[in-house]
Order: sequence, then C-alpha cells, then structure tokens
Amino acid sequence: WPLLSGLGPLGALPTAPRLGRAFAVLVLGGWGLGGMTEAAELIVSEMASNVVRAAANPDGSLVYDAHGSLPVLWLRLLSDLRQTRIEVWDNLPAGRGVPAAPRPGPEEESGRGLELVAAISQRWGWEPVPGRQAKCVWALLTVQ
Repeated sequence: WPLLSGLGPLGALPTAPRLGRAFAVLVLGGWGLGGMTEAAELIVSEMASNVVRAAANPDGSLVYDAHGSLPVLWLRLLSDLRQTRIEVWDNLPAGRGVPAAPRPGPEEESGRGLELVAAISQRWGWEPVPGRQAKCVWALLTVQ
C-alpha cells in the first residue's frame, strides 16, 4: 500500500464517527479518489459507530479499563490507487465489540451496519492486531 494515512487515537465517543468521515473525505480527495468518498464515509461511519456503541454500557455510560482509561480507536486509509482499504482499530476487550452481523427484525431500527458494509465493499473482515491488545475491522473498496 504505497498510500497510507491514519487518524487517532480518538476516544470512543459519539464524535469519533463524524471526525472519521471528515478525515476520509479529505484524505481520499487529496489522493485523487474523490469518487469513492460516499462509500468510504458510510463504511467509516458504521465501523467507528460500532466501536462507540461497544464502548458504552446499556445505560449509555462509558466503559473504562482497570486504569481508568477510555477505549480508543484509530482510522487508517491505505490505497494503491486500484483498491482502498479502510481500517478501524480499537482496543476494546475481546468480550466487547467482536464484529458480527446481527439479524435484525423488520421492525428494528438498527443492526444493519455490517450488512451495509458488506453490500458496498468488495470484502470486509476483522482480525486481532499482532502484538497489541487490539483488533482491526477492515473493508476493501475497488477504485472506480
């Protein structure tokens, strides 16, 4: 990946997806890949929002680690001008936030984010980050 740009660490707060979307638009535009910003914004938003949701308790209160630190996320964009890889890394404990596409009922208002990511990306997946207590959720877009 000859082109690489990253943002973070960002606290896993509700403002993180918006910052990630703006970052993606600026970076992709600078790389001459402005035609993929709409898809990239959606992917970044969904993946970062999943981290934010997983970093909160059901009552909305934030989850802190044993040291009193808030979970964080990082955004990385990588491209070779044929494909662009979007990565969202986080340091949530393994029990919180392992990506899985739920099967929401027709009346449910949420739970379709990873289905959207799968529909607009060439591929997506996740993996632990070697040597760190972190995971990376990624999606691959083909440059049009």
